[in-house]
Parts: sequence; structure tokens; C-alpha cells
Amino acid sequence: MNFFDKLNQATLQNQSILFVGLDPNPEMMPASYKSQNIISGLQNWLQFIISETVDKVCAYKPTLGFYEALGVPGLELLHTTLEAIPAQIPIILDAKHSDLNTSTIFAQTVFTQWGVDAITLSPYIGQDHVAPFLVYPDKAVFILCCTSNPTAINLQQYPSIESPLYLQVVKESKNWGTPEQLGLEVGTTNPDVLARIRAVSPERIIMTRSIWADGNNLSKILAAGLNAYGDGLLIPVPLDMLTQECLSEQIQSLQAEVNQAKTEIIHDASSCSVWLPDVCFLEQHPQQDLILQLYDLGCIMFGDYVQASGNTFPYYVDLRTIISNPQVFNQVLNAYAEILKSLKFNRVAGIPYGSLPTATGLALRLNCPMIFPRKEVKAHGTRRLIEGEFYPGETVVVVDDILISGKSAMEGAEKLKSVGLNVNDIVVFIDHEQGVKNRLQENGYRGHSVLTMSEITETLYQAGRINQEQFSALSERSDT
Repeated sequence: MNFFDKLNQATLQNQSILFVGLDPNPEMMPASYKSQNIISGLQNWLQFIISETVDKVCAYKPTLGFYEALGVPGLELLHTTLEAIPAQIPIILDAKHSDLNTSTIFAQTVFTQWGVDAITLSPYIGQDHVAPFLVYPDKAVFILCCTSNPTAINLQQYPSIESPLYLQVVKESKNWGTPEQLGLEVGTTNPDVLARIRAVSPERIIMTRSIWADGNNLSKILAAGLNAYGDGLLIPVPLDMLTQECLSEQIQSLQAEVNQAKTEIIHDASSCSVWLPDVCFLEQHPQQDLILQLYDLGCIMFGDYVQASGNTFPYYVDLRTIISNPQVFNQVLNAYAEILKSLKFNRVAGIPYGSLPTATGLALRLNCPMIFPRKEVKAHGTRRLIEGEFYPGETVVVVDDILISGKSAMEGAEKLKSVGLNVNDIVVFIDHEQGVKNRLQENGYRGHSVLTMSEITETLYQAGRINQEQFSALSERSDT
């Protein structure tokens, strides 16, 4: 299970977006533990915090610096603390790691030896520093983009309040990893700062800190930081609360307060947000609004991304989130349906796993039976290669989400043909071009697509969503 899924599961199970900092700070250790050896006292205190909060939080965040400051006994304490955290609760190591030379070995240590699920990193060195941590697909990183330190304002708001450095960090770091891999760490007491970051990164998880410094500003912080679906935000338990003997009761009260405020905010907002275009074209693409929505939702991102094939592209397309947005998902189904109406087939087949929701929606919309080829055949049960009812000799149209090399779509089609079905057409949402449809044709299939990357690129450039450099890089790739 990757970090994103583990966090969502813990959030749902405990009905909480709270996380706890597990910091062995001798200055904050309650008096009742100070009579013991300092390491023993800290260990007992941290164990108490975990036991009191395990069913009320969604994550734990130990700060590496506190453990390092205690020397070898401190690192031993870190391992003891990590082992005490239940496996179902994700661990975010607050390291602010910033050394390029040690990134690879440090990533291996924290992820494979220590078993943490995510880590905080400094952005200043750039993508080269973050990359060694992103090669672990089930882990995640949080990029520090803003801090509440007063003396940091001159840096973070440079060169101007209107275009501050912290927003540039957000925009740049979004190109380094997918929403499941990379979140943002934001230290602020100012809801306006949080709102600006959320506006630039609607698809990212934001881990807040320092929000309690100016008193309880919870409702405004939640309103500014929650995403359109009422989640995507992590709230810290106040540090002074961790010194209380009645910790469980206090966190339960805070948990109820957060959930009540969340409910009111979500209730006041539309249950299904309505997207409206903000540009006007002289010559509109038929799917102009859909292209812009996919970009604004974070389904189309730009940067150097390694694809499943191992190739590096200057963009990344992730259509999995559209099933959570009924407005966009409905438009996607309509676009597919327009192509399918012109084809002849008896059944529709989705390619696991990305296109199964789309194939299901199309089967319901077109009143057409659906089947799908298994990605892997189980060694137990019926051991079927194809799921669903069908009859040999029938014609099946294959539905996939993205056409990069055509490999997965053709492999699925061959499985269908191996049981006596006919496959003539493969319909995808986005064609990455570069002659992929010709390869399909060489193998006996007709390729159809709702959109091509060149159409997406042209529309986003005209709308001002991407700059000239991004446009040129994408255009060159489409032409090769």
C-alpha cells in the first residue's frame, strides 16, 4: 500500500485529519517523566502519546533533529518510537533533508531500513535532490514551501508579495512528482497564504504547521486549506496539548472540533463544484473546456516524468482522479461515446486497471455488456482470463485511457482474441502520437482517440496555461 492510500485509510478509519509530532524535546517533557533517566523519560512520554492518540490521528511526524541531538541514545530512541507506531498509521519523518550528496543513501535508509512512509525535504537544491526519494513508488515526500519564521519573510516574499518565492516553490515542485508522491509542507498562521498555495496546487496534500501560534484560527485555516472535495489537508495537534495527562480527551475534543468545522465548510460549499471557462478563443477546439478542466484539476502536469515504459516525458497524464469529479467524468464519457456510436461491436472491454471505471460508465450509458481481460490470472478460483459473459465470434471494442506505446491495449486485445472474440477497434482518451496508431494498424487494429497531445498542448498554450518553453518541448516530442 502506498503512502497516499495508507493516509486515506487512516483518515477514514479514525475520522481525523490530525497528526502528532513525536519530538523528544527535554524542555517540553512533563514533570512526571523528568525524575527518570532522560532517555527513559522521553521514551515513556512518547509511548504515552502514541497510546493516547492511536485511534484519533491519521499520521505521526517524528522530527529527526531532536533524536540526533541526543546522540546515539537518541537514534536508538527513534527506532524504539518507530516500532511502537501501529503499521496502519503512516509515519512522516520531519527531516528537512537538504544535502544532495547523501540523498540516495539517506532515502534508502529511511525508507527501507527505518520503514517510514514519507519525509520532508528542502526545495532549494531542486529536483536532483528530490529524485532519489521518488524512486520508491510506495513512499512520498513533502516539500517545505513556506515557514512562519518572521525573519524568513524577506526571503519567502521575495521579489514581491504579489509573486513570492514560496509560490514559485509550489509551482516548480509540482513538476517533480505526482500528487500521490509529493505533498507540500506549509508553516503559517495566515489563512491567506494557505489559500494562495491551495489555489496553485488544488491536487496536493498540504501538511500544515505553526497554525496555533496566534491562537485558534481553525475555521479560517480549514476553509483556506481544504481542497474542493473537503480533504487534502493535515492539521497538527498543538504541542502544549501533548504535555497534558488527559491527552486522549483533549485530542478527542479537538478531533470533534475539526470535523464539525469541516462539515460546516463542506456544507456551505457546493456538493459538486461547477467549473467555468476563463478564456475565449477565436477558434475553439471541440473539447476545449474539457482540456482546460483536466489541466486545472492536475490531471495534466508538466516536468520530467518517468513513464511506466521507462521513458522520460516532459509531461505526465493521470486520469484516475476524474472519477471523483462527476462533472468532468460525465464529459469524458460523452466524448468516448461519440466515437463508439460510429463503431460496430457487441461488447465493450476495459483494460485494467485505469480504464475500468470508464468502460463501466460507457456500458451503462450505451446499454452494452462489458467484459475485461485480467491483468494477471489467479492461481485459484475459476482462473479466468476474461471476466464477464461473452460468446466466441462476438466483436469487442477495447477501451483504454492513454495510448503511449500501444502495448497494454494490444496485449489486452490479444487476450480477448485468444478466447475466440474479434477485436477491430481500440478507443483511447489521449493519444501520445509518435506513430502509435500506425503501430496499431500494423497489428490489425484501428486506433481512435478523443484527444491527442498536440491538441492538448495547443489549447493550453493558447489559454496561457503553459509557457513558450513548455509548448516547444511538448511540440517537439509530438513531432518525433
